[in-house]
Amino acid sequence: MAAAWLRLCALVMIGVFGGAAQAQDKLPTAIVVGAGMAGLTAAYELQAKGWQVTILEAKPGMGGRSGLATSEWVGNSKAQPVLNHYFDRFKLQTLPAPEFVRTPSYLIDGEHFSAADLALKQPATAEALKRYERTLDDLARSIDDPLVPAATSTLFALDQITVSSWLDKLQLPATARQLVNQQIRTRYDEPSRLSLLYFAQQTRVYRDVSDRDLRAARLPGGSPVLAQAFVKQLKTIKTSSPVSAIVQDKDGVTVKVGNVGYKADYLVMAVPLRALARIQMTPGLDGQHLAALKGTNYGWRDQLMLKFKKPVWESRARMSGEIFSNTGLGMLWIEPALKGGANVVINLSGDNARLLQAFGDKQMVDQVLIRLHAFYPQARGAFTGYEVRRYSADVGTGGAYIAYGPGQISKYWRLWERPVQRVAFAGEHTDALYPGTLEGALRSGQRAAEQVQALAQGKSFDPVKVAPVAAVAAAGAVAAKEKGNFFSRLFGGSSDKREAVPAKAEPVKTAPAEGEVQQKKPGFFSRLFGGSASESSKAQPAARAAERTPAVAPTPTPTPVTPATTPPAVEPAAAKPAAVKPSSTKPVTNHKAAAKHPQAKHPQAKHPAVKGKTAEKKPATQSKAS
Repeated sequence: MAAAWLRLCALVMIGVFGGAAQAQDKLPTAIVVGAGMAGLTAAYELQAKGWQVTILEAKPGMGGRSGLATSEWVGNSKAQPVLNHYFDRFKLQTLPAPEFVRTPSYLIDGEHFSAADLALKQPATAEALKRYERTLDDLARSIDDPLVPAATSTLFALDQITVSSWLDKLQLPATARQLVNQQIRTRYDEPSRLSLLYFAQQTRVYRDVSDRDLRAARLPGGSPVLAQAFVKQLKTIKTSSPVSAIVQDKDGVTVKVGNVGYKADYLVMAVPLRALARIQMTPGLDGQHLAALKGTNYGWRDQLMLKFKKPVWESRARMSGEIFSNTGLGMLWIEPALKGGANVVINLSGDNARLLQAFGDKQMVDQVLIRLHAFYPQARGAFTGYEVRRYSADVGTGGAYIAYGPGQISKYWRLWERPVQRVAFAGEHTDALYPGTLEGALRSGQRAAEQVQALAQGKSFDPVKVAPVAAVAAAGAVAAKEKGNFFSRLFGGSSDKREAVPAKAEPVKTAPAEGEVQQKKPGFFSRLFGGSASESSKAQPAARAAERTPAVAPTPTPTPVTPATTPPAVEPAAAKPAAVKPSSTKPVTNHKAAAKHPQAKHPQAKHPAVKGKTAEKKPATQSKAS
């Protein structure tokens, strides 16, 4: 009897220790929703730490909001450290950038101008651009910490003002205003839809970065090459798998794709906000997150690549790099084609892109080609084809990249940097320093992977208490006293004492809803491609801020404080679908019909900051990603 009892105890002990050993050997699991650059980065980093990761992507291909497969220019390790880290990790080769692409140039009424040419041939325009850059630089310097842009009530007030109203105060000549408008709408969105505080914050981030650092090398094949490098390292990717619902409980997360469920310990949500809004989450997001899903502005853009068998513009000027046009062509990027000939990449952005939503791809290309042919008569004969990326038309994206509108930083700043229970968020829109870029997307993927590991170790990401409103207001008063005529400098006025007394602020009008086309008197294509002297006022649909400068900021509401950030990162262009290994996460069949919320493709666009100085501009070569 005693012997039998001992044998039973031994079997029980073996079972206990065996179960404990199995529990220790069990790999932690994670699901990543979205195979854009942010999602691929998060999956790669978690897998490298020993996690079992399954990627679910709604589209047939990977790479998210990737740009066209061109040889885009990239920054060096000073400007884009995370991007270059992965170049080294995957042994991707880049080519040094020639000097003539490192400074943006201009196409004014069909004539190409370098910065030096502009100073000689159109000194009034050149001087106006310098005045704009000096004023913008003053504005950027007023922000001490770009992670806390609304640190004072004075700065908080800038979030209630549109960039277009600020530009109106500068009273730039028509051509200079047209060029500035193109820079801003190409890199963000229409100036009338953009928060002045966000514009200043992004300028502050790139204030000490030169064009030489930002355009240091060419990446042959563009950011899709980097996306494919990630894909080759990952074990389990399931494409054409739109997520319809996510359920969290104390034991893990269940993700539904149709009637099939995938279970894991944690989840990384790496899709744009519009795509996230189409996914049912249980428990649901709180009111602030739900408002951010619908209320955060995205910049609109369409990207076209026109292919030519020879560079017809060589007879007129050697054009390459970023070229800003005053005639509605948007930002141009001219480069040698990978297999001979030459490509012209054109970004149609802001309200130009919104107006074109009713047109087909060929119609849009024809209108751009007609305009280019007017400048270069050999263009149509040398034209061989085109590619188009229409980020704005994607219902799951609602645009190309995040571009905070008036009042939105005050409400949603860094909101998505904190996990919600077992879900961490990634994507260019979650990075405070480099939104809309490859660097920002890569950074966000790294951060989300670190947060998931921290959650698994029991760390809490509850929001940190913010400073009381009274403290912010007091700090603003001190800052205003120390800086003197801040608003007179901000809006381009003189240092005259009469301008040091700001007038009472008037309410800011709300910008038109996304997709809303305003009625305008002139013909459609004259608006889209023409550049009248009054373009600065006619082409901007909307949100006009007060005619006068604000004296004091509105009482600020507490801004959510987010966890520490990780080093900068970036996001690439659309990658070709790669062979996908079967999922190592066992699907859990759910016979109940799930609500269909197909996830839209995550477009990737370029959205670098406009610098206060020419040598400090954020290049359009940095792609956006999710």
